[in-house]
This record gives sequence, C-alpha cells and structure tokens, in this order.
Amino acid sequence: MTQAEIKLCSLLLQEHFGEIVEKIGTFLVRTGAQPLRIIVTETGLLLDQVKKGLCVLIQHNLATYQLQKRGGVEYEAQCERVLRILRYPRYIYSAKTLYGDTGELLVEELLLNGKMTMSAVVRKVADRLTETMEDGKTMDYSDVSGTFVRLADTHFIQRCPLVPDTPQNPEVPPPAAPTLVIDEKEMYVVPRVNLVGKGKRRRSCEEEEDGERKVKKQKQGESSEPPPDDGIYWQVNIDRFHQLFRDQGIVSAVASRMDQTSSEIVRTMLRMSEVTTSSSAPHTQPLSSHEIFRSLPAGYNITKQVLDQYLTLLADDPLEFVGKSGDSGGGTFTVNLHKALVSLATATLESIVEERFGSRCARIFRLLLRKKHLEQKQVEDFAMIPAKEAKEMLYKMLSENFVSLQEIPKTPDHAPSRTFYLYTVNLLSVARMLLHRCYKSVANLMERRQYETKENKRLLEKSQRVEAILASMQATGAEDTQLQEIEEMITAPERQQLETLKCNVNKIDASENQVDETIFVLESFIKSTMRKP
Repeated sequence: MTQAEIKLCSLLLQEHFGEIVEKIGTFLVRTGAQPLRIIVTETGLLLDQVKKGLCVLIQHNLATYQLQKRGGVEYEAQCERVLRILRYPRYIYSAKTLYGDTGELLVEELLLNGKMTMSAVVRKVADRLTETMEDGKTMDYSDVSGTFVRLADTHFIQRCPLVPDTPQNPEVPPPAAPTLVIDEKEMYVVPRVNLVGKGKRRRSCEEEEDGERKVKKQKQGESSEPPPDDGIYWQVNIDRFHQLFRDQGIVSAVASRMDQTSSEIVRTMLRMSEVTTSSSAPHTQPLSSHEIFRSLPAGYNITKQVLDQYLTLLADDPLEFVGKSGDSGGGTFTVNLHKALVSLATATLESIVEERFGSRCARIFRLLLRKKHLEQKQVEDFAMIPAKEAKEMLYKMLSENFVSLQEIPKTPDHAPSRTFYLYTVNLLSVARMLLHRCYKSVANLMERRQYETKENKRLLEKSQRVEAILASMQATGAEDTQLQEIEEMITAPERQQLETLKCNVNKIDASENQVDETIFVLESFIKSTMRKP
C-alpha cells in the first residue's frame, strides 16, 4: 500500500461514511488484519462506536473478518474495494444505459446500502420511481422485479454469501464468527418472490401521522410475517461492470483503428462470451464464423463472405486483438483480451508522454517500445532527431522514470568505456508509477473540492434555505411577487459566486471521472500482466 492509496482511501471513507468509519478504516488499511481489542485501543474510540463502524464496513464489503486458529476474530480492510467507491457513478450510469431508469436506481440502491434483499430494493425503487411520475401514475413492483431479474441474468448483481443451515451440536460451543458460504450455481438465481403492489408517494405530515397510527394498529392486531426472500441478500457484481468497461474500451479501439463494422463484429464476439468467459481469462471462448454470423445484430446486413473477409483482416492486424486457431470449417476466432489491454495501456502511456514532454519525446518513446533496446546513437538515427536534442529528451524521460537505462558490460570490471548503455521502456513499472500519480491526482482533486465547498459554506447554506422556503411557498400557492421577494434574498454578486462555485465543482467532478478512466486501464493492464504465466 502506497501513501497515495492510503490517503485516497481515507478521503473516500470520510466523504461517504463520516469520521468514525474513516478512522477505523484508515487504521485497518495501514496496519492490516487486527482484532477488535487492538482497534479500540489504537483508534481511541468507544467499543460501541468501533463495533458499529465495523458493521458499516462489512455491510458495504469494505472489510472482511477472519476466524483465527485460537478462536479470535480479526478484521481486515479491503483497500481495493474502498478505492472502487470512486467508480460508483460510472457503474450507475452504465446500468442506466443498459436497463434505463429502473436499472440505474436498482444499482444505486444496492451501492448505497451495500447489501439488500430483492423485496426491499424492489419496493424502494418502485416508490422512488412513483415519486417522479405524474399524479395518478404509479410504478408496478412486477416491472421493477423484471429489471432486477435481467440484471441477475447478465451477472451485474449477485447473491451474497450466507450462513449455512447446518444443525448445531449442543455440546460443541458455537464459533466466535460464522463462516459464510455461497454455491456458485446459486449466485445468480433469483428467488421466486411474488411481489404484488405499486409504488407509494410520500405523504404530507398529517397524512403520515394518520398512516402511522393505522400501521401501529395493524401490527398490534397481527404478527408481521417475514418476506419470502428473507435472508437472501444481493450485492453489485463489480467485476462484471469492469468486464463491460474493458469490452467497451476494446470495441472503441477497434472502431478508431479500422471501421464501425469491424467494431460491431468484435462487440458481437464479446457479447456472445461475456457470461461464459471469466473476467480474469486471457481470451474469450473460441467461436466459429457461422456462430458470429448468426449472432450479428439485425440491422447489420452483411453477407457471410464479407464477414469472413473482416475476420481475416482482424486476425492479420499487427495489434492481434482477434486471434485465429485452425482452418477446418473456416477456423475459430477469439478476442485476445490480454493483448488488447496491453495495446490500450500502451496508447494511454504514449498519450501521457506526448502531453507531458511533446511529440518528439513521444516519437522516441514509441521507438523504444517497438525496438525494445537501443543505444543513444541508434535513437538519434532512427528517430531522426539531432544528437543534442535526443540526449536532452532521453535524460528528461529517464529522470522521471518513463525510460530506464540498462548496462551490459563487455568485461567483468564494468568499465564505462567497455560497457553498452541501452535505453528501454519497462511498461509494467511505468504503468505502476503513473497509477501512483493518478491516485495522488484524485486525492488532490477531492481535497480541492472540499476546500471550495468549505470556503463557501455559509453561502451554500443560505442558498439551500432560500430554495426550501421557495418550495414550501410554491406548494401553498404563493403569489409571484412574494416568490420574487424571497429570490431577491440572494444578491447578484452572491448568485455569481454560486455559479462560479458550481462550475468549479463540476470541473473537479469531471476531472475525477477522467482520471478514474486512466486508473481503470492501468489497473486492468497490471492485473492481466501479473496473472500471465
């Protein structure tokens, strides 16, 4: 764990869960697995506060517990999972793109609450959708549960591990913590829950009081039965979303390199194997050209012969996004995921070098990537750059760790006159260095946003109060002159200041999302490279 990652984890926990959870989480991130007693002692918090804080972290999959051999329980923070909070808006937006408003709200609720039962999340989302509808219209539970089933079928949501229903021996004392298990066959199976009803709107205060009295009377008269899916909790499958982002990156890369039809063929191949191929696999399942032809979207009226030509073109491309194996029956085709991630990461690194050092440095960087090892004289000749400039550029990139120098001695004494000095690019180490810088950048952006809002805290509170007064007066049917008087409580300079603040915060949010896209590409490349034997 680098200091930049620890700082970013701390900022994310504080922003989303408050100071107590942040204190516990940051301590666990720094020190690793710890028992409850040590956490209480070192953080200086009350035992009850630590217990509740750990419950929040476990509920949101940000911490795990492990039963030790001696019988104690140790708690460990999941740093990688904490950093994924940064990507929550992207998960929610993807769900909206694929499954509309209902899918968006289902994923949002599951991310906000960590784990929920199907019946609870369906009711909550139906109520929220009903709130946004016109008067007289409501959202059926069945429509929301239909979208929930589709999300489970495509593996975007999955079941949480459960406590196994094993009979407890009365003579043997129960363990200090339960061991949770999940059957992989059951992970995406939706329980048969007959949810009948419609979403409800929020009522006014008087109606709410009457409603509460009625509910209390009903509860006193009859014992409330647990829902049929009680105990079956669901969570967002983050790996599946990462698979989607990776596939989108590959498709857009093929589209920019070749054309739209090629990208649609690759998209079809990825879609056919998205559920059957694990997110860590180096390539997709082999597919024949006949299978790909049958699965092409209805709007693409290309013949089988044209498809075969496109597949041959993709397979012969130097980037090797698509691989071909065998020639019987036209051969089978796979999408080479590892090589695609290497190409995406290389393009990202080249772009960063060009932005940071200029186009000539980018030319040298690309040359070193292609030739692997070159002496300074060779770099000058191949890149067609004067010796003095090439030397300056190489040393500039060397000082910032974008390029490394390898010494190959002719004799054992390592004498400089009898040693080859070769420049090279270590993609993995450069990617790690840039990933560290990206984490630093996001932490700086978050701190800047906090500073901006803190500086204008009083103005923001005033704006919220005025908006609340306006909303209540509009609900009671106030006149336009009265509303105008309330609006004039915020002066023109204050409005200008609010507009500037809003613009700055939006820029910071957009920058965070853009940096996270770079983080995703670099992380995917590093993981794929580390897995490769």
